[in-house]
Amino acid sequence: MRTILFFDLPAISKMDHRQYAKFVKFIKQKGFVMLQESVYTKMSLNESVVESTLREVKANLPKDGVVSVLTVTEKQFASIEHLLGEVKMDVVVNDERLIKL
Repeated sequence: MRTILFFDLPAISKMDHRQYAKFVKFIKQKGFVMLQESVYTKMSLNESVVESTLREVKANLPKDGVVSVLTVTEKQFASIEHLLGEVKMDVVVNDERLIKL
């Protein structure tokens, strides 16, 4: 099973930044890894591990902001399609300026 955690926390004041950093540090210590910014995922063996993780997350929620959790099977998680836009390269790749010694 996979637990996907989405969050949107305010980052206006210094206290907001501290709470954001504290929450991110907490979820990383609990085994979550970043899928993309403000979206983290954790693999769990069974439903009881998921429930335990949710209890811990609820106990450590920041006072402001929104945290959402979605639990899916590994098969559902594996069916994610990553859609990418056009790849743009700002670096010119050639050997015009190559100096051979």
